[in-house]
Amino acid sequence: MNSAMKSFAARRARLLEAIGPGVVLVPSAPVFPRNNDVEHPYRQDSDFFYLTGFDEPESVLVLTNQHPEHRAVLFVRPRNPEREIWDGPRLGVEGAVAELGVDAAFDVAELAEKLPDYLGDVDRVHVRVGRGHPFDATVFRALDVVRGRSRRGIRAPTELVDPVRSLHELRLRKDTDELATMRRAAEITRDAHLEAMRVAKPGRREIEVAAEMERVFRLGGSERPAYESIVGSGPNATILHYRAGKRVLGEGELLLIDAGCELDYYASDVTRTFPVSGRFSPEQRALYDVTLASQQACLDATKPGATLDALHDVAVDVITRGLIELGLLSGSVAENVEQQKYRAFYMHRTSHWLGMDVHDVGLYYDAGKPRPLQPGFVLTIEPGVYVGANADVDPKWRGIGIRIEDDVVVTETGHHNLTHDIPKHADEIERILADR
Repeated sequence: MNSAMKSFAARRARLLEAIGPGVVLVPSAPVFPRNNDVEHPYRQDSDFFYLTGFDEPESVLVLTNQHPEHRAVLFVRPRNPEREIWDGPRLGVEGAVAELGVDAAFDVAELAEKLPDYLGDVDRVHVRVGRGHPFDATVFRALDVVRGRSRRGIRAPTELVDPVRSLHELRLRKDTDELATMRRAAEITRDAHLEAMRVAKPGRREIEVAAEMERVFRLGGSERPAYESIVGSGPNATILHYRAGKRVLGEGELLLIDAGCELDYYASDVTRTFPVSGRFSPEQRALYDVTLASQQACLDATKPGATLDALHDVAVDVITRGLIELGLLSGSVAENVEQQKYRAFYMHRTSHWLGMDVHDVGLYYDAGKPRPLQPGFVLTIEPGVYVGANADVDPKWRGIGIRIEDDVVVTETGHHNLTHDIPKHADEIERILADR
C-alpha cells in the first residue's frame, strides 16, 4: 500500500473509531446538468474524497466496524470501453480495490441489492439525509429491506445519525500532508495575484484580470479556482460577492481581488486591494492603512486558545477607531461597537475555516461557546472597509472598497501565515506597480 493509500485508510480508521459501533454511508457528488446535454465540470464531494481519494461520480463508500471482513467497501461504475471512449477511463471494480486500498468493491448497479446486507444487525447508521441528494431514496429502500428480514432474526437499524460532527472534526485539523498541499496552493495563488498586479491597468476589463489569474492557476497545476473570483473595480469593490464583469478599470480607482486556486482538493483564499493607476489617493491610503492595521492586530492575536470571535472583536475595535479618527464615524469607540455602527462600513465576519472547502467544515461553537483555536486549524483573516457609492459621508470617501485576506495555520506556539509573501503593505504594492 503506497503512502496515499495509507493516508486515506488511516482517515477511514479514525472515523470508524470516532463513531463506535455502526455503519457510515458516504455518497459521491452527483453530476449536475448545465444545459441540454452539457454538464457542469465535475468536482467530487469533499467528504467522499477525504476518505477515498476517488474522484469518479456514481460511487458510494460504506464503512463498517460490524462486518467480519469488510471495513471499507466501495460501489463504483464498472469498466465500460464504449463509454470510456467518450468520458475517459474508469477505475472499475478491480481497480478500486487495487488502487484505493478498500476491502471490497462492487458494481454500483448492485448497491440496492447489497447495501441491506451491511445494515443488518446494526443499530446506528451514520448518513446525511434531507439535502435532496438522490442517495436518500436508496438508503430508505435499504432500510425497508432490512426491516423485512425481522422474521429471520435480523435486526434493523433504529438510528440515523449525521456523521458530519465526527468526520468534520477530523477534517478541521490538517495534517502535515494537507498543510504541504495548502502551502503549494498558496504559492500558486501568490503568483496569480502578482500577475494580476502586473496586468491590471486602466483600460483593461475586470474579466480579463480574472482570466489571467486563472491562467496562472492552471499553469501552476491547479485543477480549478477554489471559488468564482471576485474582481471588483471602483464602486464594485464595495459589493462583497461581486463577480468579475466587463467593467473597464478606471484611472484612480482601486481594484479588489478575492481569488484563490484549488490544488488537489485544497483551497487557497486570498484578497488583495491595490490602485489601478499605481498610487493610492490620500483617502484610499487612509482606509487601506486602517484595514491593514486591523488585519495585523488579528494576526498578532492568532494562537492556540484564541477564538474567531475574539479575532473579530480585535478587527472591529481597530477599524472603528480608525473610522472615528477619519471622520466616517462619530462618538466613542464603545458606543459605535455596542450599537454596531461600524457595520455600515464593515458588515462581515473576520475569519472562517479553510481547507477542502473554501468555507471549510468544522464547528465554530461548542456548547454555545466559541471554540478555542488549536494547532492544525487553518483560517482566513480578512477585515475590510467598504464605503458605498450612496454612503452618508463626505463624497471623497464614497466608492472605496478594501479587503485584505490571508490564510493562516495555527501552530503550537502561534501561527504561520501561508500567504505572507503576497504583497500587501501599501508602499510595497506601489513599488511593484511602478515596475509594470
